[in-house]
Formats: sequence, structure tokens, C-alpha cells
Amino acid sequence: MPSSPIGPTESDTYMAVCGHTHLFPGARCRVQGLPDPHAFAGAPAPIDLDLRFSDAVISEARLSTEHPAGLVLAVPAYTTGAGTSIGGRTWVVRALTPIGDEVEVTIGGASRT
Repeated sequence: MPSSPIGPTESDTYMAVCGHTHLFPGARCRVQGLPDPHAFAGAPAPIDLDLRFSDAVISEARLSTEHPAGLVLAVPAYTTGAGTSIGGRTWVVRALTPIGDEVEVTIGGASRT
């Protein structure tokens, strides 16, 4: 299924490169391959992501717009490259910022709902 001119289709999964081995408030990941990063940052749509952490571990995630807390990133449990178990968590997204051909996702706090 082709991508729409301003955002992804439901079947698309995008790579997001993260600067650390786990997420925390203030952490940032850069989503790659969106058809129009500026339009997506202004009007995000739900998408599936493969988060690639700094230790080369990849975890599935879902950026969702339909959560009571607003825009969130849901990440299931995974294990870091060093063997640390990281529990699943839903993070509130503080900001989406277009940077060149990527969108930087800035993590806020964990969702309480």
C-alpha cells in the first residue's frame, strides 16, 4: 500500500534511532523514512516503529494519537544488549520536531492512564 503524501499508511513501520539503551523523560529518538516529516510533526498519525537503541537492540513500538493522555509511545518489554530487562511502558510524547528528513520524538513522562 503506498504512503499518503503527508503521512504513513496503516501498514507502514518506520525505524526510529534512539540515543540511549532505554527511554526516559527527555530521551529523543529520530523517526526515519516518513514521506513528509514536517506535515507529520504538525499532524501526527498513529504509526508502528522499530526503535533501534544505542546498543543495537531493536524493539517494536507504537506511536498513538488515541490515548487519553494524548500523543504517546507504547513500548513493550524488552532486554538491553547488556541483559537488563526493561518493562513495557507507555510514554507521553512531549514534542515532535522535524529535523531535515527525520522527525525527532522527545519523550515526556510515563503515562499514568
